[in-house]
Amino acid sequence: MSVTRFVMVVVGALTAPLLASGMPQSDAAQHAGHPLDAPPSLLQHVRQVTEPFKDVNRAIAAGYAPFLGCVSGPEEGAMGLHFVNQALVGDGELDVEQPEALLYESTPNGGARLLGVEYVVLAEAWHANHAEPPVLEGQLFHLIPSPNRFGLPAHYALHVWAWRDNPNGAFVNWNPRVSCNAH
Repeated sequence: MSVTRFVMVVVGALTAPLLASGMPQSDAAQHAGHPLDAPPSLLQHVRQVTEPFKDVNRAIAAGYAPFLGCVSGPEEGAMGLHFVNQALVGDGELDVEQPEALLYESTPNGGARLLGVEYVVLAEAWHANHAEPPVLEGQLFHLIPSPNRFGLPAHYALHVWAWRDNPNGAFVNWNPRVSCNAH
């Protein structure tokens, strides 16, 4: 058993009493039962869909705009710069072909490097048409309750680190290999 898997098992075991008490789950606890390696099909699909958006100007032309600046984590790492398509966030649906947010990192020359995506749906809009929480190609979304540090309504989110490896897993919110120090 790898050290990372062992840590995930221990985290899951230690957080079980907290979960039973109704306390919010940490990012690691929400994914303790998920494999660290993403199904290749989802990562490949996200890479295919987002290949054009390696050029941030193409993302802007497609309706994505900067949102919230660079987001750093309460734990370790960051999410990076979010470029969000508000129309997709508000549609109440999820489609692997149309991620609601693209995640970038500033480059030393003032450009932006694509890191991954975030699929987002407002909880109220999702539950208007669905009884269960969202799942995309086998991956369960995180519920981000309101109030939250972003001032957003309750929503579901799934990060896919398609262009930047995350040693904690391809679907974990925070990536220790991403930094907001340049911002």
